Amino acid sequence: MTYQVVDRCDFKPGDVIANRYSVRKTLGEGSFGVVYLVEDGRGNKYALKLMRLWEVPAEIRQPLMDRFEMEFKTGQIDCDNLVRSIANGVVGGNPFIVMEFCPGGDLEPYLGKPDSRTPQICQDILIGLNALHARGKVHRDLKPENVLFKENGKAALTDFGISGDRTHRMTQRNIFGKPNQVFGTYAYMPPEQATRARGGATVLPTTDIFSFGVLVFQLLTGQLPFGSLESHNELAEYQKRGKDGIWNRGLLNNLPNGQQWYRLIDGCLKPDFKERLQTVEEVLRQIPQQAGGYHREPVRMVQSYVPQQVTRGFQLRILQGEEYGKTYNLSQMASTGQRILTVGRQLGNTIKIKSDFSDFISRFHCTMELDTSSRQWVIRDGQWQKESRRWVNSSNGTYVNAKPVPQNGFYLSTGDIIAMGDVTMRFENY
Repeated sequence: MTYQVVDRCDFKPGDVIANRYSVRKTLGEGSFGVVYLVEDGRGNKYALKLMRLWEVPAEIRQPLMDRFEMEFKTGQIDCDNLVRSIANGVVGGNPFIVMEFCPGGDLEPYLGKPDSRTPQICQDILIGLNALHARGKVHRDLKPENVLFKENGKAALTDFGISGDRTHRMTQRNIFGKPNQVFGTYAYMPPEQATRARGGATVLPTTDIFSFGVLVFQLLTGQLPFGSLESHNELAEYQKRGKDGIWNRGLLNNLPNGQQWYRLIDGCLKPDFKERLQTVEEVLRQIPQQAGGYHREPVRMVQSYVPQQVTRGFQLRILQGEEYGKTYNLSQMASTGQRILTVGRQLGNTIKIKSDFSDFISRFHCTMELDTSSRQWVIRDGQWQKESRRWVNSSNGTYVNAKPVPQNGFYLSTGDIIAMGDVTMRFENY
C-alpha cells in the first residue's frame, strides 16, 4: 500500500498559501490543525483552516481527508447561523478550508454574564442546529469555542467536521497529542454517548440538545451544570451526576430571571434522551419571552429535503458517515427481484454500510422491504437470522426522523432521515 507524501507547512505572518491567501496571524490551534486569519489580493479577510496531515499516521490520512471534505460541504448549507465555507484546496499535500472570518470572537467571554442579548444568542445557536438537523447532520461538539460571532453580530456554529466525530474524539486523542481538548468535550456529552446504553450510540438531534442545555447553563452562570470538571479525577463524578439528572438547580434559581430558564435547561438535560426535548423547535419555544426586555426576532428555519415532482424511483443518500454523499438505488435493486434488502456493516448485507472506525452499526442492523401492494418501502429494525430461526434486533436501534422504528416497521416517505449508529441517510425520490 502506498501513502500520500505530505510536506510540513508551518506558516507565519507574511507567508502566502496557495498563491492567493496571505497569512496575517494565527487565530487558534486544534487537535488536528491550525486556523489562520488570511487576506486575498483584494483585502478580503477569511479564516483558513489547515489540516496538519503531516502529523497524522499515514494509514488514517484518507479517512480524515474525507471528513474534512464533509466539513467543507456542511459549511455550504445556506444558513446565516453557520460559518460558511468559501473555498477549499491543498497545499503541500495538506487540505485546507477557507471560511468566512468572524471578527466577534467566540462565546467564551459571554459565559456567566447574561444580559439582554442572551436569548437572541441562544436563538441563533438553535437556528444553526436546526440547519444541520434538517440535513441529517448532528454537530456533536457544541461548546463555547465552536460558537463564533459574525460581523453582523449573529452567533454562528463552526467546526462541524472532524472534531465533531465522536469516535475520533474518544479514541484517537493520543494520535493527535491533544488529550485536554478531547477531555473538554466530555463536559457537554450526554450520558447515552458516554456510556453507550442501548440506543445511546445512535447519534440523534437530542445529542446536540443536551449539549445546548449545558451551554445555556454555562452562559447564564459561568459554571458547568454538573459541578466542577477541571481534571480527570472529577470526570467520573461529573458524569454520574449527569446520568442521575442532578444539576445545580439552586445556582440557576438564585440568578435574576434564572427561574425563567428552568424549563428549557431541565428539558435539555434529561438524562434519558427519550424524555429530553426532542427538536430544536421545542427548545425554541422555551426561550423566555421577557428576559431582559427580549423580543424574539422572526425565525427562518432551513427547510429539509424538497421532493422532486417526477419520481422514477427511490434511493438512500448518506448524509453523515464514512461514505458521505454515496447513494444506494433501492428501485434498481428491487427491479432485479430483490424486494427485501438487508442493511448492516457485515459482508453479506444487500447494503453494506462502511463503518470502519466504530461498531455502532450492527453487523445485521435493519431490513428494508418493498410493499408490492402499495409500492412503498418499509423499514424494520433488525434482521431474520436463518441460523437461529428468529428475528434479531440491532444493538442500538434504527431511527426515522429521530424516532425509533416501531416493531411492526415504518412506511418511509420522501425526505425521511434514517439514523443508525454514527450514520444518517435520507430516503429520496429521483
